[in-house]
Amino acid sequence: MAFTDREHAARQLAERLSRYRNRHPLVLAIPRGALPMGEIIARWLGGDLDVVLVRKMGAPDNPELAMGAVDEKGNLYFEPWAVQAGLPEEWIGEESRRQKEVIAKRRAAYTPIHPALDPRGRTVIVVDDGVATGATMAAALHLLRSQGPARLVVAVAVASREAFRRLAALADEVVCLETPEPFGAVGEFFLDFREISDREVERILAGYRSPEDGEPAAGES
Repeated sequence: MAFTDREHAARQLAERLSRYRNRHPLVLAIPRGALPMGEIIARWLGGDLDVVLVRKMGAPDNPELAMGAVDEKGNLYFEPWAVQAGLPEEWIGEESRRQKEVIAKRRAAYTPIHPALDPRGRTVIVVDDGVATGATMAAALHLLRSQGPARLVVAVAVASREAFRRLAALADEVVCLETPEPFGAVGEFFLDFREISDREVERILAGYRSPEDGEPAAGES
């Protein structure tokens, strides 16, 4: 077991990302699980905090297995095996519609308390607790790359080696604490992997202020 909980992993990632401290990076967490991690990292680095809205599309016989992902603009990304399997178009349409609805509801809930921040020209650090296939994170990176960040960094606690290689080809840098093999579910590498609620996400977003808004970064007075 690699980590006590997400906060434990986030503190380690923050240390590994220290070269970006006080350079005002934009830390984007993939909701919901990565928000507490993103908050810790953003505070330590003295950056802004926001979300990047992407959703995994589960396979017909195993919702936990990613056949692909969908981003906030409605772009679909499929795993090679899913393309080769010839999944029914009806199923793909229904699953993508369902995940787009989740994204839309989250954006509608988050925007009034925390309007979306523009990544253009900024150092962007995309945070997640872990990646098994990398499908969701890859979708996030494709979306963000199209928005013109100056530098695109992935920060995850744990990843399969295959996912690590995949993300390294899409990001400018990947910071990953552990790449164990064999790799099962992400939650297997945390003693405490509790579910994060929508209310907690909203509380974090509503309460976060970057140092430039008058709140000091961690370790400053």
